[in-house]
Amino acid sequence: MPVVFRYKAYRFFFYSNEGDPRESIHIHVRSANGDAKFWIQPEVRLADSDGYDARELRDLTQVVIAHADLIERSWNEYFA
Repeated sequence: MPVVFRYKAYRFFFYSNEGDPRESIHIHVRSANGDAKFWIQPEVRLADSDGYDARELRDLTQVVIAHADLIERSWNEYFA
């Protein structure tokens, strides 16, 4: 489970086995409060979440948008 980066109490990561066929580029977010999954392409959007309120999800969406290039680059390097 490669961790791409951390932000506050949140860990942003993807699983090393992302299905067969592999799902498109996305990032998982986990903290003590819950977890979420964001699609990166064609645009950043929430796939699902559990435990986060609307404010946290807005904040996390902005963090994912700000780091979308890093997430995509890390994904492509890992799965190349």
